[in-house]
Amino acid sequence: MAQPVLFLHGWTMQGAIFDDAITRLGPDYDCAAPDLPGHGSAAHQPATLDACAEMIADTLGRWQGTNPLVVGWSMGAAAAWHYIGRYGCSGIGALMTLDMSPRIRPAPDWPHGLIGQTASSIAATTERLVADWDGATQGIAATMFAAPDGTAGLSRTQARDLILTQDREQMHRLWRDLVAMDERPVIDRIDCPYLVCSGAKSRVYPASAADWIAQHAPDARRHVFENSGHSPHLEEPDAFARIVRDFTASAIA
Repeated sequence: MAQPVLFLHGWTMQGAIFDDAITRLGPDYDCAAPDLPGHGSAAHQPATLDACAEMIADTLGRWQGTNPLVVGWSMGAAAAWHYIGRYGCSGIGALMTLDMSPRIRPAPDWPHGLIGQTASSIAATTERLVADWDGATQGIAATMFAAPDGTAGLSRTQARDLILTQDREQMHRLWRDLVAMDERPVIDRIDCPYLVCSGAKSRVYPASAADWIAQHAPDARRHVFENSGHSPHLEEPDAFARIVRDFTASAIA
């Protein structure tokens, strides 16, 4: 029987961002990568983490009685944590997250949020998303990768073009949800096998965010993609597919 895998994409992206990873995994994996609420084909749905959690619940229902792996990248990780906050690890065989912090707003007692940001600078970013969306998308695309021009599979220009296909108002709504979230209490409740991943060259989140998660989740292990920034599945696709295979083989009976 094929191993089920649910891929959850990042903010401003679409499920198709995982097409190459799904191809590399091959027929031994039964993969789903839906557009999350507010994005792509789901642009009409409420752009909230609550709606994302409901979509995850609906999608996991297709694999009832099995042990799916859930892979959440960036906002997709936040969506997975939000689902677990509501439902626990019911329906999840194992969890893998890529380069995300459970609270993106830094604070004096929380240095694991967005790199180089403060509460005031994040507030300024929120205002800019409304006032200058076109300009803001340049920065979003630029920070997705370790290399400024992107990767062989997705250039910085292509990433920005994808971002610009999204409804800006929906992106604003989800951004506000992400800024307001604090999923730290959920991490202690993740009792399924958990692989916490980050890119060593990430320009979005510090490695300490993933370290903190790995220290607090009961059954967590850690992996660093040494040649990746914020997007290991795009920047190191062969290594990413191998890690997914190895993790499912060791974590899911």
